[in-house]
Amino acid sequence: MTAIGIAFLVFACTFGGALVGMRLRSILPGHHLGADSKELIHLCMGLIATMTALILGLVTASAKNAFDAQDSAVKAAAASLLTLDRMLSSYGPATKPVREDMRQALTLALDAMWPDGNRPVTQEVDSGRSAKVEQIERGILDLAPQSDAQRWLQSQALSLASEVLRTRWASFSGARSTVPVAFLVVIVFWLTVLFWSFGLFAPGNAMVIGVLLLSAVSVAASVFLILEMQTPFDGVMTISDAPLRYALAHLGT
Repeated sequence: MTAIGIAFLVFACTFGGALVGMRLRSILPGHHLGADSKELIHLCMGLIATMTALILGLVTASAKNAFDAQDSAVKAAAASLLTLDRMLSSYGPATKPVREDMRQALTLALDAMWPDGNRPVTQEVDSGRSAKVEQIERGILDLAPQSDAQRWLQSQALSLASEVLRTRWASFSGARSTVPVAFLVVIVFWLTVLFWSFGLFAPGNAMVIGVLLLSAVSVAASVFLILEMQTPFDGVMTISDAPLRYALAHLGT
């Protein structure tokens, strides 16, 4: 299920729980909603509200940190690619095939990470990208430096190529991290119980229903943001491809 679909489910559960609570208020005997019962329910709901707020806050912060880390990795990869291209250019004409492989590998990576029309990444594109990356490293290793300067440039280029490769694997390993289903079930259950308690003691007027509606939308939006930040390369909230597009435009120039 998509992030939007899960957000709608959260909204339906929470707002529906509030409406059920309001319905129960009208049919329960009066002694069930007495002062002692109300105090106990408030204490229990306060405990659940505290746990929910704490966990949602921690998960939101973790998702935001992961999203920012992926964004920084993309920018670092773009800078490393441009630096690597400049080093290979300084090495000499022998590196022209390697630099062309870099352009092709980056084009494939952009198609895979930011596919047009949200089309899925095909196995052919993924295997072609991996083959190009390995070909770049082999091309640098196969260079035959004729001077100390070329030997230094080759060693630095190999180091940068390894760094870009590590960044690539780190980006793709974290591109599809998902929130565990058990976590979502527990959070939705807690939120539904909370809104049920809100409706249980709320008068059934338009103002109260409007506030409960806005509150349900707000908690659904928070869950949506968490899920969106878990998939930084697709969805509504995505990492910008501008750094890599800029690098692609200047490779080989």
